Order: sequence, then structure tokens, then C-alpha cells
Amino acid sequence: MKRSRAMTEMVWLTLMRGALLCVLLALFSLVGLVVWNGLPAISWRMLTDIPHGGFYLGGGGGIANAIVGSLLLSSGATALALFISIPIALAMQREYFSPAALRGITLCFDMLWGIPSIVYGAVAFSIMALLGIGASLLGGILTLTVLVIPIIVRALNGVFELVPRELKEASLALGATRFETMTRVVFRQCLPGCATAVMLAFGRAIGDAASILFTAGYTDHIPRSLMDPVASLPLAIFFQLQTPLPAVQQRAYAAALILLTMVLLTSALARMASHRLSRTVLH
Repeated sequence: MKRSRAMTEMVWLTLMRGALLCVLLALFSLVGLVVWNGLPAISWRMLTDIPHGGFYLGGGGGIANAIVGSLLLSSGATALALFISIPIALAMQREYFSPAALRGITLCFDMLWGIPSIVYGAVAFSIMALLGIGASLLGGILTLTVLVIPIIVRALNGVFELVPRELKEASLALGATRFETMTRVVFRQCLPGCATAVMLAFGRAIGDAASILFTAGYTDHIPRSLMDPVASLPLAIFFQLQTPLPAVQQRAYAAALILLTMVLLTSALARMASHRLSRTVLH
């Protein structure tokens, strides 16, 4: 019996290590390919200049418009979605809803999470066309906000559920209301998890192209108002990879490397923030 259990454990351990190795190989292969092809094309001019005439046919200029546009879109959408999602996640607790109602609400957010981003873009474009609003920075931010709200809500809800019930009961026993318990006790304990939720939302927003293809548009200039169209790195990569010129395709890999670096920096900053915020959490 013991030998059979040891063999079973060895088999499953081997399978888990093999799966981990496959994931790591895929990750390092992807990163290595992007770095190998994109690093030679990166220059200071590319990072700080906007496209000039014929840029997508090998002309001069850079992708500063796409870098700034991606930051504006993802930052605005993440901030707005976080502002909306925190009250929703706090309300999705057992103190306010029955278990059956919570399962139904959770299922709705899971369905929203699973909807392809192109559907969000198509619906948002239809609404904008109905209202007579053209592609703009505001349209892209609102579309991405709706896209990442389910991600933040489900992430926060999962973190809030990890707070010990005894902590909530102690707060209520001391005379705090349910609202005060949720906002001053539960939310304080979940600050590290909030940083992770922000990281997930920002990473999804900055890397999505389908939802903003028709709602944010594309331009070679940096937007000056919320109603101006805006460029983004995913669309810049897409447009440059469509050309048959090797030099332009290399620029696409450079843009992909910049996008990858931004996501990795966001992840690192979120880890640092989570570590600092965890000092205020009771263990």
C-alpha cells in the first residue's frame, strides 16, 4: 500500500513538474523572441517621437503616441473600474445577500469575464454610433472600464472572502455597523489583494486591442482632449506587422517589447505595493 502511494505521488509530482517546465519554456521562448527581434529597433527617437509621413512604410518617427495612448487608456479605465468595483465587491458579502443570491451574482460576473473583448467593443461602438459619438479616448476608457470591472470584482471578492469571520464578528461586537466593518476592517485587511486586482486589470486593459479598435480609433498624434481619437500599442503592433517590410516588422517587435516591459514593471510595482501594504494586515 505504501509503495503504491509513493509511486502515485511520484507520477503526479513528475506531471506537475513537467507542466511547470512547459509553461516556463513557453514564457521564456516568447520573451526571448520579442527581445531578440525588438531590441535592435528600439531607440530614443522611437520612444519620444510620433510617426512621420510613411512611418508604416519604413519612414521616420516613433511610437510615442501609442505609448502615451496606452497609458491614458489603461490608467483611466483601471482607476474608474476600481472606483466602481470596490463598493460592488464589498456588497457581495454574506452579510448582505443570501448564499443563493451570491451564487447568482457571482455567476453573472463570471459570464461577463468570459465574454470576448470584441463583443464589448462591438456593443460600445453601436451605442456610440447611436449617440453620434465618434472614436475617442473617452470611448476607449469607458469600454475598457466595462471590460475590466468583472476582473476586479471577482479578484476583490475572492480576497474579501478570506477575511476571518471572527474578525468581522469582533468588529460588530464592539458596536461597529456592517458598513463600518466592511470599509474599515475588511477593506483594510485586503489592501494587498487590491494591489493585485489593480495589476490584473491594468495588464488586461493595456494589452487589449479588440475592444478599442472601433471605440478609441487610431491616430498619429497624442490626444489633447477626451473626445480625440487615441493610438495604442496593441494596434500599433497589429498595423506594423501587416506590412511586408522587415524593418517595419522589427519595429512591431520593438513595440511589443515596450508593451511587455510596461506590464512587467506594473507587476513589479504591484508586488512592492502589496508587500508594503501587508504590514498593516493582521496575521
